[in-house]
Amino acid sequence: TTLAQHVFNDLRVDEAKFDVKVWVCVSDEFDVFKISRAILEAVTKSADDSRDLEMVHRGMKEELTGKKFLLVLDDVWNENQPKWEEVQKPLVLGVQGSKILVTTRSKEVASTMRSEEYSLQQLQEDDCWKLFAKHAFRGDCTQLNPECKKIGMKIVKKCK
Repeated sequence: TTLAQHVFNDLRVDEAKFDVKVWVCVSDEFDVFKISRAILEAVTKSADDSRDLEMVHRGMKEELTGKKFLLVLDDVWNENQPKWEEVQKPLVLGVQGSKILVTTRSKEVASTMRSEEYSLQQLQEDDCWKLFAKHAFRGDCTQLNPECKKIGMKIVKKCK
């Protein structure tokens, strides 16, 4: 998620000339209607009162046809391919170069979505400590109390 946020907000992504950039947090429940409506609302930047999926998909088609878009679906757990295909139906009308980025911790989800997979590895403990110390102590570890470092190292080990 953090890496996807950096990509989403990177100026070079803006320079890729996406007409529309959308971020939708999916989480546990992969409800086709709710996700589709969330995408439509993010695209139009307004609430949508559509009562059925067909209306939402029609709105998505109207908004995305002929546009290059970047859609991030964050924290996806759905392994049901027909549900994914239903969400995807109106998205195929975007122009070439449109991208859908999915964040997940499940290889099965990546397979279900037929996506290219990029697995991130856990940071080494030393790198974790440097990152933690940079934010927790504002990068100034020179005057660090040994007890604070000990507690910080415990946090780093627990968080991995």
